[in-house]
Amino acid sequence: MPRRKYAWEKLSDEQLLKLRLSSLRVAVEDTWLEDCLSALYEELEGRGIRLRPHAWISSEWFSPAHVPGIAIPFYLTHPRLMKIEKKMMLDVEGGTWSECMAILRHEAGHAVQHAYQLHRRRRWQQLFGPSSKHYPRYYRPNPASRRYVQHLRLWYAQSHPDEDFAETFAVWLRPRSNWRTRYAGWPALKKLEYVDELMEEIAGKRPPVMTRERVDPLHELSETLGDHYQKKQAFYAFKPPKTYDRDLSRLFSADPRHRRNQPASAFIRRHRAQIRRLVARWTGENQLTLDAVLDDMISRCRELDLRAVGSERKLLIDFTVLLTAKTMHALFGPSRRKWIAL
Repeated sequence: MPRRKYAWEKLSDEQLLKLRLSSLRVAVEDTWLEDCLSALYEELEGRGIRLRPHAWISSEWFSPAHVPGIAIPFYLTHPRLMKIEKKMMLDVEGGTWSECMAILRHEAGHAVQHAYQLHRRRRWQQLFGPSSKHYPRYYRPNPASRRYVQHLRLWYAQSHPDEDFAETFAVWLRPRSNWRTRYAGWPALKKLEYVDELMEEIAGKRPPVMTRERVDPLHELSETLGDHYQKKQAFYAFKPPKTYDRDLSRLFSADPRHRRNQPASAFIRRHRAQIRRLVARWTGENQLTLDAVLDDMISRCRELDLRAVGSERKLLIDFTVLLTAKTMHALFGPSRRKWIAL
């Protein structure tokens, strides 16, 4: 299918960031997102669920309360927009088929909850908690907890009862997820079994809520891409703790004998993208946040005049472990982290 051409495709990043979101005029139609949605609908049909969540383009991923639909972020509609997202955020959330499908299954869980008003059921509330619970600005997950499924990053099921249900639904819906074996012995299995029973009960039934409303559609969003990214970056802003010096000095050398060796700052700079991706993958932390930490570490290495001595491979492994440990401490240590909305 030939891709639609847009005047903004050839603009520089600086020019593109001055455009209003509403002027992008992109849609789900004629993009790869249509195939993703078709795959989602097939999965729902295969389970006998009649709901087909409608989808529209907005500024981010979400499924609004009382609306059985899914908002998809604008940047996924076009390679040029994915490129600017990658530049501004260092990551493209949902930018691959598997990641997009994972998020769509999660959002479909919200849509099914809204369409069938599942949160009104007593058993639903007993297992997941009250849907009316206030969404927190912060949550502190327990990575070792087996009371929740693990689907999206940062143990997202632990942030709110609605997210717990959406994550459980996504695990249940995913083809070949083998959830009975994967979660055998976990308290979370009760939730999965309940979702299984619940979906069997509503199979073939018309949803009570069928509104096709679109909340915050792209054509109504007047802010510029620059303003959008400024807010998005501020959301992940991070002031690194000044506790790296001792660890960096143990890993690298300040001995004058090694002054001809490669500066530690250059070593980190050269490997930063690889390290950042790896640590983000295993901790769930946002790459933009990790990049701020790496900036700070590079600065400290310069000030301390540290040098990279010994096996580069071992240094790379040790530094990745150090950053992972610092990230996990920031996520689950005494300080609270921001709640990440999806």
